[in-house]
Amino acid sequence: MMQLNELALSAKAWPFEQARALYKRLEQMEKAGKPKDGPVVFETGYGPSGLPHIGTFGEVVRTSMVRHAFHVLTNHQIPTRMICVSDDMDGMRKVPSNVPNQETLATHLGKPLSAVPDPFSNEYESFAHHNNARLRAFLDGFGFEYEFLSATELYKSGAYDAMLLRALEKFDEIMAVMLPTLGAERQATYSPFLPISPKTGKVLYVPMKSVNAQDGTITFDDEDGTETTIPVTGGHAKLQWKPDFGMRWAALGVDFEMFGKDHQDNAPIYSKICKILGVRPPTQYVYELFLDEKGEKISKSKGNGISVEEWLAYAPAESLSLYQFQKPRVAKKLYFDVIPKTVDEYLQHLAAFPSQDEAQQMANPVWHIHEGDVPAVDMPVTFALLLNLVSAANAAEKETLWGFISRYAPEASADTHPLLDRLVGYAIRYYQDFVKPHKTYRAPDEKERAALSDLAARLGENVDETDAKELQNLVFAVGKDHEFEPLRAWFGTLYEVLLGQKQGPRFGSFIAIYGVAETISLIERALAGELVKT
Repeated sequence: MMQLNELALSAKAWPFEQARALYKRLEQMEKAGKPKDGPVVFETGYGPSGLPHIGTFGEVVRTSMVRHAFHVLTNHQIPTRMICVSDDMDGMRKVPSNVPNQETLATHLGKPLSAVPDPFSNEYESFAHHNNARLRAFLDGFGFEYEFLSATELYKSGAYDAMLLRALEKFDEIMAVMLPTLGAERQATYSPFLPISPKTGKVLYVPMKSVNAQDGTITFDDEDGTETTIPVTGGHAKLQWKPDFGMRWAALGVDFEMFGKDHQDNAPIYSKICKILGVRPPTQYVYELFLDEKGEKISKSKGNGISVEEWLAYAPAESLSLYQFQKPRVAKKLYFDVIPKTVDEYLQHLAAFPSQDEAQQMANPVWHIHEGDVPAVDMPVTFALLLNLVSAANAAEKETLWGFISRYAPEASADTHPLLDRLVGYAIRYYQDFVKPHKTYRAPDEKERAALSDLAARLGENVDETDAKELQNLVFAVGKDHEFEPLRAWFGTLYEVLLGQKQGPRFGSFIAIYGVAETISLIERALAGELVKT
């Protein structure tokens, strides 16, 4: 038996759970006398009818995490490969609303995406080639290790031929799986094979007049009514998407694939097709879909939610990977308000990593995000604190924030703390776009006014204090002395009156970085009504 990593055998992080399930599948194949031949294959799929999006990123980054966990579990003794398959032989059913040359594209409806002209320029051979290039650039930009495969090339090159011929032999068995899933009208015309019209080049959804497994051909009526016979091999035909899913698993020897919950009801069909073709289905992992701030499913056509590019405008890529890692089987809201919290959670996991033992490290999300090679990062301030510093200082330039940071943490600079420097830029941009437009300052009531005056006075007696903990204790003491019950009402006052928002940072930490004298000035401006006017 292979020597497995003991810690990986008990690690609770979900990538390890999937890695162990995959290894168990390999053991079962070996016991059944059909051991895995060649590297273990991890697959992700992509529909090139549109541009890459956050779902594409999520599927690839999560699959990469499982792949790395599998490497660690097996002590790197089993070779693997990850393939990204583009379904670019699918027929174009509608013209996307976000591309140019709509009228020209409309004349190519029904043709495989790899046969539709590129609407953007003449640089690429087809619409699919353009989107495939965007996909590869997208994945390469994150440093993913993968092999790109085109469905059109797989069909035309003969890579699928053996399984297509077997599917033809098993035509009736496949129909027996598919027909009960269809309505009566569709049952009457359904065929798992979709011929490519020799005359129009379109993908045809037509019934078969006959199938000839011995000759490897299908016979149907072309669009003009002409009875036509073509081979199912060599790219002359393709399979409907559900049979295609199972056939692809069988033809490419896929061992692991994850997909969204919208595929969950069809997953048993994919597996049945794969079994009919004589191959054990892969280990499968179903993840939940993202929701927008209203709790509605994110849709490319609606444009709700956040794109990868939008997230990366306000936060580092590692924070997006963390959001993908966290509870993949729980539906999560994906909107701009989650970004600051996720950034700080990433920083917290980074900070905790060095002091953890190996088992704890393997449960830490950053271990999976960085594939075990976790960078050592010293972060003297949180992202939330940076956002509040931008607010209080009304900073629009990095240099302004660095002036405060350098006073608080003299050892830090843009050169020595590049991640912090990036976060400074992100904080300025996020504040300008999402915080500033919604700021609402309020005037204090009499009790709050008295407490704020007292806080300013006590800070004046401790103007040289720089210790965040001591300053926090001072703020606590003022709140208690002025009988705020509960005490969080006092901090709510500080946030709403001084920062114009409902929530905020540990106020002692804010004073330490913003400065005692500057905080006194801020309080005085609030008491004078200047902040409310702004």
